[in-house]
Amino acid sequence: MKLIGIDIGGTKCSVVTGDETGRVTGKTKIETKGYKETISRIFDAVRAASPADAVGISCGGPLDEKNGIILSPPNLPGWDNIPICDMIKKEFGVKCAIKNDADACAVAEWKYGAGKGCDNMVFLTFGTGMGAGLIINGAPYSGANGNAGEAGHIRLASKGPVGYNKAGSFEGFCSGGGIKQLGVTAAKKLLSAGLPGPLFCRTPDELPDITAKSIADAAYKGDKTAVGIYKKSARYLGAGISVIIDLLNPETVVIGGIYPRCEDLLQSEMMKVIEKEALSFSASVCRVVPAYFGDGIGDVAALSVAACFMN
Repeated sequence: MKLIGIDIGGTKCSVVTGDETGRVTGKTKIETKGYKETISRIFDAVRAASPADAVGISCGGPLDEKNGIILSPPNLPGWDNIPICDMIKKEFGVKCAIKNDADACAVAEWKYGAGKGCDNMVFLTFGTGMGAGLIINGAPYSGANGNAGEAGHIRLASKGPVGYNKAGSFEGFCSGGGIKQLGVTAAKKLLSAGLPGPLFCRTPDELPDITAKSIADAAYKGDKTAVGIYKKSARYLGAGISVIIDLLNPETVVIGGIYPRCEDLLQSEMMKVIEKEALSFSASVCRVVPAYFGDGIGDVAALSVAACFMN
């Protein structure tokens, strides 16, 4: 069975070919730009990869999964009410389904990765944004209208970096954009006081170039400000996971995105908070682990949507 997966992200997209085992056999990378340009390039890649038995799409929400529509994701400005599944069916004459990226990643890790064999698992994206995909009692759970698992919208503090249009949210503290905001705030504070800027931002001119990666690179070189930013993100990551553990009592929490790349900057502080905040009898049966597929999770996730649709 030949499947095509489309992973649509806030900064990059990919179109992959593979099969129902999650094996990726080909890939085209696409930079996310304006809606029309990005869709055109996605369709060119699908055309080159066709024919296929089904197409699966993984995309940040909110979505209308039943009708195959991208509604208006905060990380995809201008992508409003896009009937992408109908567009693909019309253009290529192939079955198509779409899932929230966190849900799709949860299925991929549950079927083939770090959550294999679990009946109760949560996947956290921790990338451009923060969302959760849920596996409950041995099945994916998407809620009444497909919007369950929007963990990034949970407010963890009365103020803080903005994520999911909410200051102090889980996404604000635990996402690429949120970590950047923490970095900009810290650098401005030092520079405005006439002190040397951190390694990731030596002068005011470098403020626009700050990223979660540049802060991580500085942290690995021992920059105290950068290390402090990741510790702060880790503490809020632990706080958010503690809420999830108390509510859902999962066997495994799998974290993707930034976490597998920076686990040694985040894991210790995160676990300290979980041990303090979560119910001990729930935390004691829950593993918190990096995504098995690492940066390739989006590709396998998109294929898993197509595989589930065929099954």
